[in-house]
Amino acid sequence: MSNCKVTLITGDGTGPELAEAARKCIEATGVPIEWDVKEAGVDVMKREGTPLPEETIKSIRRNRVALKAPITTPVGTGFRSVNVFLRQELDLYACLRPCKSYKGVRSRYENIDLVIVRENTEDLYAGIEFERKGDDTIELIDWLNRHTTASRKIDPAAGISIKPISEKATRRIVRFAFDYARAFGRKKVTSVHKANIMKFTDGLWLEVSREVAKAYPDIEFEDRIVDNMCMQLVQKPELYDVLVLPNLYGDILSDLAAGLVGGLGVAPGANIGENGAVFEATHGSAPKYKGLNKVNPTAVILSGMLMLGHLGFGKEAQILERAVAAVIEEGKDVTYDMKLHRDDPTAVGTQEMAEAIVAKIHKFRRA
Repeated sequence: MSNCKVTLITGDGTGPELAEAARKCIEATGVPIEWDVKEAGVDVMKREGTPLPEETIKSIRRNRVALKAPITTPVGTGFRSVNVFLRQELDLYACLRPCKSYKGVRSRYENIDLVIVRENTEDLYAGIEFERKGDDTIELIDWLNRHTTASRKIDPAAGISIKPISEKATRRIVRFAFDYARAFGRKKVTSVHKANIMKFTDGLWLEVSREVAKAYPDIEFEDRIVDNMCMQLVQKPELYDVLVLPNLYGDILSDLAAGLVGGLGVAPGANIGENGAVFEATHGSAPKYKGLNKVNPTAVILSGMLMLGHLGFGKEAQILERAVAAVIEEGKDVTYDMKLHRDDPTAVGTQEMAEAIVAKIHKFRRA
């Protein structure tokens, strides 16, 4: 079995600790990974003047797969988000966020098993914005006010954000959702929108979703208006399976779905495109806990589980997930946030929880 080269971005804040915990667990599965360790975030920003060095981007392009620990977006540097830049630069158009219940995680819900598929490149997150009172903004507002049929004109002092939704980007993300559903034995895809109000953007999204669905007669299809979808997930999440959403709605509902299963600490994620994939936890870098060996490594480790599946190591991915689930269910070797009381003195550190997962992996591999 030949080695797989994977870029490991260690991040900042608690990122390096979480990266080390995930690496231990992934290596314990026996998958032959050769790590190409790279930096990104505020720490490297101090040395190189950028939070995302060109060599890090080149490494991801070269290896086509990366596991990324959390990164802090530097304030006041001109970078809107390192994560957003990576997705746009590498055209990682599909954000995949499974949200699954694990016994032992505190939650008001049980047996949740949802997958959020979020379009990553368009919508209001495209970053096409015009600052209030700017010359270009005033010119744009004047043009819009002269050409719009809306009864209420735009205030000349308003800020403007543009929301592009294209047929091409919509078609490929909806196909991704259906292909994922088919590959993993999922039964239904729900397209989420606000087409009743935004008829030319979300309306296009809904129209293309319906067209794509016709090519997948084995997968049930339905659509939901986004505000109703939020209520549905709170009231009866068991009715839903794979949700496909434009960028902004996907960001919001992925956090909502994570809340159903116990929070961002157990929410893995992936950003996938035609020429690469970056696997990362949904949560941030928690810099106040840097170096304290305290934070929960579950989300980063489960992101590694998704990465193993993407690389074709399905059996090893299943063993890793079983090991994580077993440690969480036992509730002994877990971090403070997974204890019944957050000041429980029996809580273990980041690395100790990872080592407990490693022990389970070895046990399951021998079985």
